[in-house]
This record gives sequence, structure tokens and C-alpha cells, in this order.
Amino acid sequence: MPPVHPPLTFDYVLVGKFSEDENNHIFKKQRAFIESLKKKKLHVHKIGDEDEKVFYCIRAPQNIFETYRYLLKVSDACNWSCEQQGTIPQSIRIRIVDFILHHTYIESEEYLPDLMKKNVFETHFCLHEKREQKDLKQSWARWSACFKGQPITNVRNYLGEKVALYFLWLGWYTFLLIPASVIGVIVFLYGLAFYNTSPLIKEVCQSNVIMCPLCDKTCKVWELSETCMYAKVTLLFDNEGTVAFAMFMAVWATVFLEFWKRHRSSYVCAWKVFDWCEEEEELILEIVNNAQCEPKIHRHSYLRSTIVMVLVTLMLLIIIGLTHVLVVCRVIATVLLAENSPWKVITENSQTVAVMLGAVLHYITITVMTRVKAHKPPTNKHSHAAVERSFTVKMFIFQFFTMFSSLIYTAFFLGRINGHPGGYVRISGIWRLEECHPSGCLTDLFIQMSVIMVLKQTFNNIFEYSGPWFSRWLKRKKTQKFRRRCFKCYKKECMNAKEGSELCENCKLEEIHRNYSLIQTDRFSLFNEFLEMVIQFSFTTIFVAAFPLAPLLALLNNIIEIRLDAIKMVSLERRLVPTKANDIGVWTDVLEVIGVLAVIANGLVIGISSDFIPRLVYQYFYGPCASGSATGIDCMAGYINNTLSIADISDERVRDDFTSAQMVTYSGRNVTHCSYRDYRSNEDFSLTNQFWVILAARLIFIILFEHVVVMFKCVASWFVPNSPLDVRNERLYDKLKRLKEELSILGQYNNVKAFTVTFDQLNDLC
Repeated sequence: MPPVHPPLTFDYVLVGKFSEDENNHIFKKQRAFIESLKKKKLHVHKIGDEDEKVFYCIRAPQNIFETYRYLLKVSDACNWSCEQQGTIPQSIRIRIVDFILHHTYIESEEYLPDLMKKNVFETHFCLHEKREQKDLKQSWARWSACFKGQPITNVRNYLGEKVALYFLWLGWYTFLLIPASVIGVIVFLYGLAFYNTSPLIKEVCQSNVIMCPLCDKTCKVWELSETCMYAKVTLLFDNEGTVAFAMFMAVWATVFLEFWKRHRSSYVCAWKVFDWCEEEEELILEIVNNAQCEPKIHRHSYLRSTIVMVLVTLMLLIIIGLTHVLVVCRVIATVLLAENSPWKVITENSQTVAVMLGAVLHYITITVMTRVKAHKPPTNKHSHAAVERSFTVKMFIFQFFTMFSSLIYTAFFLGRINGHPGGYVRISGIWRLEECHPSGCLTDLFIQMSVIMVLKQTFNNIFEYSGPWFSRWLKRKKTQKFRRRCFKCYKKECMNAKEGSELCENCKLEEIHRNYSLIQTDRFSLFNEFLEMVIQFSFTTIFVAAFPLAPLLALLNNIIEIRLDAIKMVSLERRLVPTKANDIGVWTDVLEVIGVLAVIANGLVIGISSDFIPRLVYQYFYGPCASGSATGIDCMAGYINNTLSIADISDERVRDDFTSAQMVTYSGRNVTHCSYRDYRSNEDFSLTNQFWVILAARLIFIILFEHVVVMFKCVASWFVPNSPLDVRNERLYDKLKRLKEELSILGQYNNVKAFTVTFDQLNDLC
């Protein structure tokens, strides 16, 4: 084996405050922790600076990595790892040292996270490698590379398998969004093609029907033709193509996951981590850290699980309560805009404006709630994999309900629980609940989804990049003085240093400060990126029937998101501790759950929120073509009028809801009847037979839709194997090759042993 040269940089850096008082309890704990590290044979180099900070620069000896390499070789699941050949890369060194630091404690059994909470240490980080960092900047982490491929293997070598798999998944997701976006645009254009020729739109735009007031006191009766533009927008997203697109997206989610598994397996096989086991890896690191360690015993507490379940339920109830607050705000906003707005256009469209304001308020709620950070338990006493799985599931449930609770109300409850003239449902007996437009409620869902998705993606990207960039700009002057103090060395000697050479003290301090001034990262930093993308995946698949352009917006965002995250991780943030992995972990299960929810949600949206089923029922049972003898007439003629019921102002119950001033049109004409959207009797407001026929048709469609789509999902899952044949053959070849090498080593050992026995026998004869 060739001689191993010391690295140019340190493996890890601890930062603490400088103190001249040796009796200071903080200084004592600092010294105790550093002594504990030295007992584990770690080399610690202390460097002070002018700001009363002390940097403990840590470098691990080579024998630690040799122990790690040997344990990998004899383990059950990790013995195919690539660390078996060649020198240990810096990314592996960082991961091992990071594990040792987080599992080292002083006499009071205080670990590094405990010491940081008590301000014994300010922070800790690993250093960026300038040459590798520069290569990644040129080939990947820059805006001009948006439409180029990703050097995934180089990313893996620098940031570890876990980060590389995130970018691999994000790139694959973005690639498969292309066909979904194209079909979504086609569905949108299909609705646009019938924008002006649809008989339903003509019926609305040419209607003389007088509709009931939308609010109390100031709202007057209005003509259905006033909502002509609203009806046209509704048809763009509520047409026959939407049904096919919803089915396609439900199957697409499964196809995406199955092909992702194949795509992933090709890379993890090439990286020799296909059979890698996280539990065994942690056991190996435990032994490297402490040869006398005891295994972590799996325990389960029903009391703790019950408490967690109760707390999660309480949080979900709070989120549902916030949804009720949003509904109340929208209802009150509709009334206030209709009664007090000085602008006529807002008064006449108060409900639409209230929906948009509600969507903005929902976005603000999402932004605030996403800042709520769950308690991250320390991983020094628990398996990091188990902690991460538990944390991911709880945070995803929390964020999912925050995002979709208001959308669920809009999709399935808006306009269905508001009552009718003479029997309106009111909040606190004052404010009427919202109604749906005569063309349907799908447009309200579309408005809310589009506002949230556009605002969320736009502002997230702006703040996600500008915040770290501005912070780095402010702190950049700190490192400039070190360059001025050692300009000649910095430019000629240390920049062109050969492998195995050491930097000068000033360049070491400059390098430390350059990394220290970057944005802090931790073990859960990648979680935030995954959560953002998985929530977007939810928007792209769930309720996509109401927003066919969602995949296109997601595609445009992801093209930017890939480079934004790359620039952040390479240039703006401290180096993430490289973590080994062979999959995206529990996120795969989360994505599969979202795929199932997409089938259910889209089936319900088409069956309940959309007018697709009522139109079919009218066409074949109640329209002019129901008898089969009509010729020369459109089968949907009269559909809008069929969906309306009539309220008589002479009814005492109706007079309690509407004043005489409200029953006067804007042109000054008095009316004695008004229409509203529902299938009710004009005499006693009871539900008509047609309502029950449509309800039965909706339920039948939902059951058929979900069963058909689930069948297609199962076929797609079975048809696409998780691993390509090339990967299977390569793994088989690698195992066979390694077994032959082991057999060859065993043969050499037996030959040496036989020679030794023969030599001893000759000595005995002599």
C-alpha cells in the first residue's frame, strides 16, 4: 500500500469562546471534551483569532480508518462497499469523525449537543475542499448549467450518497414532469378550443335568469349572464379531458416511483452500496468510536406512543381550527366587500375577491406554520435512522394538513352546506356561508391552488437564495483581511500546494473563517429540501383535476430548484456531513401514500366538485336527447336552467332572508322570484329525485374510477421491475469475483501453513 499523506485540510472544526480564566466552568468543559477526543487518538490543533474565538481543528489518525475498512469487510451487509479499495476519501473521513464527536461525552455524560446548548461550544462544521468545490461550481452549481445534466457521481464523492440521491431523485422527477406537463397543457388547450362554442357557455352568457342575492342587506338580485366570463374560465378546467388527465396523473405517480427505483438501483449498484445496511453501518461506527461499546437495545413504550399520538392529534385539531378561521374570514370578507367597498367591480365580484384573499391568507398561514420546527431529538442515544424516520413522518403529516386542509374544504364542502333561501346556514346566526357559482365550485379550487402554488414557489425560491447570499456578502469582508495579511503565500504556495503538504497558519485560519461565515447546516438540513419537493409532488398529483397546469408550474420551478439547491450546498452553506445511503428512505413510503391519496382525491374531485357527472346524467336522462328521438338540437341545451331551483319571495321563510330592496335589479325592475343553484322543489325546498339520481351516479363513478385506476397502478407496478437486468448481473458478477478472491486468499494461507508444518517436521528429524 502506498504511503498515506496527511490531508491539506482538517477533518472537523469545533468553535468555542476564548477564556483566560482556567476556573471558568465553560473552559473546564471545553478542556474536558477535548481531552476525551485526544484519548480516542484524535489530533486536535488549537487556533485562536482576534475575535476571542478559539478553533479546535480535528484530524483523525489513519488507524481509525483502517479499523473502519476492516469492519466493513467482515460485516454481513456492508462488505461490498467501495471503501475496500484505495485510500479513504475525505467525505468518509468527515462522516467517521462527525460520528465520533457526537458520541463522545465528558464525565457528566454531556454530549456535544448538550455542550452546545450550554454555550460551551458555539458551533461545529467540516471544511469545503477548494479544488473539488471549484470543480462542482464550474460543472454543476451555477445558473448557466440549468439545462445540463448533473454530475451525480461527483456530487456523491463530495457530499455523500444521501445528497446525491436527493439530486438524482429531483432530476428524475423533473424529467418525468415533462410528459405530464405536455398532457396538462393539451387538456387546457382542449378547454380553450371550446371557449366560445360550448352550449353551456352560450346558455350562461345569453341567459335572462334572475339569481338570488349572494349576501344579506346590500346585495341585490343579479342576472346569470353577468358571470359569463366566470363560466368560460370554469370550462377551461372542468371538461371531459380533465377526467382522462386525472386518471393519467394517478397512474403517472406509480410509474414515476417504479422507474425511480430502477434508476436508483443503477447508481447504488455502481457505488457498491446496493446491499448496504444502515444499522450495520452504525454498529461499525460505534465500534470505531469505542471498541468496548454495547449494542443499542430496541425498546418500545406504549405510554410514549400514546402521548405522541395525542399530541399529534391536538396539532391536527389546531390546524383544522385554523381552516375554520380561514372559512370565517372568507365569509366575513365577502359580506364586507359587498357592503362597504367603494369600487363597483369589487362589490359585484365580492365572492371571487374573497376567494383570492382567502388563498393569500392561506399562503401566509402556510408560511408561518412551516416555520414551526418540531423538536429534533439527539441521535447519540438513538439510531439516527429511526429518529429521522419518526421526525419525517410527523413533520410531513403536520405540513400536509397545513397545506391541504383549506383545499379540502373548498373541494368537498364549499357550496354544499350553505343551505337555501329560507333556510341558509349562518355563522353565529349572522353571516351566510359561501355559495358556489352556477357553473360549479371547481373554479374556486383552481383559484386557491394556483395562488398558493405560484406564491409559494416564487417567494420560497427568492428567500431561499437571497437570504444565504446576502449573509455571505456581509461576512465576506471578514476573510479579506486574512488574504491581505498573507497575499503572497495565499496566491502561490497554499493555492498550489501538493498532496501531503501543509498550509501555513494564516491560510488555515483564513480557510476556517471562510467556512465559518457560511450558513450553518445540520443533519436535518436535507430534510427541508425533501419536504419542499414532496409537498410540491402532492400539489402536482392531488387535486390535479382542478389544476391541469400544476405539472407545468412544478417543471419550471424544479429547473431552477436543482441549481438553487446546488449553489446553496456548494457555495452558500457549510459543507453537509456526507452521509451514506442507498435509497431516499422513508420518503419512498410517503410518495407511495401520496399516490394512493391522489387516486382518492381526484376521484372525489371529479365525482363531487366537478359538474362532469351532473352533465352526463342530464344528457342521458333529463336532457332533450334522453328520449333518443331528438334531432337537430344539442343534447346539453337547457342544462344550466335544469341545475337551478326557484325561490318565491312571497314565501315567509324567503322574506326573512331577503328584504324588498334586495329584490330590485340594478336596472330598477322588481322581481318576485329568484333562482339559486340546487336540485330542490320550488314549493317546500325538499330535494328532488334528480338530486338522488345524481348522487347515486357520483358514488358509482367514484367507486369505478378508483378501482380502475388502482388496477392500472398495480399493473404498472408489476410490469416495471425494481432493478434492471444489468444491475442484477453486475451484482452477481461482483459477488462471484469477491468470493473467488477470498478463496484465493484462503488457498495462499493454507499453502503457507502447510509449508510451515513441513519445515517444523524437518527440524524435528534433524
